[in-house]
Amino acid sequence: MGSSLFRTKNVEQSIRDTEEPEHALKKSLSALDLTVFGVGVIIGTGIFVLTGQVAKNNAGPAVALAFVAAGVVCALAALCYAEFASTVPVAGSAYTFSYASLGELPAWIIGWDLVLEFALGTAVVAVGWSGYMRSLLDNAGWHLPGYLSGRDGAHGFGFDILAALLVLVLTAILVLGMKLSARITSLVVAIKVAVVLIVIIAGAFFVQSRNYHPFIPPAQPVPAGASLKAPLVQLMFGWSPANFGVMGIFTAASVVFFAFIGFDIVATAAEETRNPQRDVPRGILGSLIICTVLYVAVSIVVTGMQNYTQLSVDAPLADAFKSIGHPWYAGVISFGAAIGLTTVCLILLLGQTRVFFAMSRDGLLPRFFSRVHPRFRTPHRPTILLGVIIAIVAGFTSLSELAELVNIGTLFAFVVVAISVIILRKTRPDLPRAFRTPWVPVVPIVSVCATLWLMLNLPAETWLRFAIWMVIGFAVYFLYGRSHSRLAHPEQPSEPEPAPPIS
Repeated sequence: MGSSLFRTKNVEQSIRDTEEPEHALKKSLSALDLTVFGVGVIIGTGIFVLTGQVAKNNAGPAVALAFVAAGVVCALAALCYAEFASTVPVAGSAYTFSYASLGELPAWIIGWDLVLEFALGTAVVAVGWSGYMRSLLDNAGWHLPGYLSGRDGAHGFGFDILAALLVLVLTAILVLGMKLSARITSLVVAIKVAVVLIVIIAGAFFVQSRNYHPFIPPAQPVPAGASLKAPLVQLMFGWSPANFGVMGIFTAASVVFFAFIGFDIVATAAEETRNPQRDVPRGILGSLIICTVLYVAVSIVVTGMQNYTQLSVDAPLADAFKSIGHPWYAGVISFGAAIGLTTVCLILLLGQTRVFFAMSRDGLLPRFFSRVHPRFRTPHRPTILLGVIIAIVAGFTSLSELAELVNIGTLFAFVVVAISVIILRKTRPDLPRAFRTPWVPVVPIVSVCATLWLMLNLPAETWLRFAIWMVIGFAVYFLYGRSHSRLAHPEQPSEPEPAPPIS
């Protein structure tokens, strides 16, 4: 039994599976498409919303350093992702990588984790998009009733209809094809980047140096009885307060890390890239560098425009311009945020469906979901299923504390990928690697340590929720996945069902 839990799927078999006609995705993406996807999903809720929250509660003007710290952790992980994506250009990202190096059970764990990460990320961003849209509608004189805005109505019922509709529309776009998704994303990303540049350039004229003092606010004691709300590192080691001070920067980094989620999704599209060995590393590293520079610039400008103690938590960029008497800029920023968040939802949903598709193709989830559409060559079945589920979740969910649960899932994936790079270098040194992570094993080890440090700075209750989700995942694997795995039945034909008619 022990050996079956850690049976690996070799790289050659993974690549052969992508060539099966009924399970082959269409290759249509370029390096530019991947970079746009990365920028499109990275610039979103994190920069438009979280900047004010962490500056006000954790880091003050030093939130810029928190973005740098989070960016460095992501860069270390990105180097590992780039090697794997160029070596194993198969849908599934960290799930596929760990299947080739660590074995089936670790692969299942990371795949299960990614499904949660991308699902919650999509729901969270959809709710944030809905808030911006309601604000724009209110300004135009159109007001949605409370029970359709996610707020409790007269009978205690509230459903966020805008968030649910957004997810359903994006689901339809993904079913219709990747190239259509790429074109829509390119247009929206151009608008979003333009809005960020407006914030940086226009806001620079209103920066006042006194707002940077103190740049790192003095540490404040954690309230007695903080218990689960405190970062895990505080509870385990009692090192220092999480509010302000140097530790506040690390706590802020563990939260604003949500703003960087996305570059790893580029790896999930490797199978749909025309030249993945060359283009996927470019897309991963290029999008991460662009967004880190923009994030640091925005945070420096915004905390210079308005004192960190007065920053808005809901819409810090727009409200900073309102505070200095320029509501027109605030309107443009709100519009850009609402438009830009659509691409975040689109690409998070894309990433989740590709992981689900890859797990299904391996038999760990029902093979029914691994059939691609005969015309569009997209995994339409898991896309529709997950789109409907996420639309329902987005309609009823709240933003509070979900971002931290998404973060821990991503950070866990980073740890697995970094370890997998070291293992695959030892077990398969013969594999052609178009991109090689430098200084192995030093870079992967540093990546693991930095990632674990950010994870320890997340609240303990986030770890508790994550553990519950993992327990459910173990149950699903042992009750279904382990016995239905294609590695458990090597004689199983690649396609037991008859091929559908081509329309």
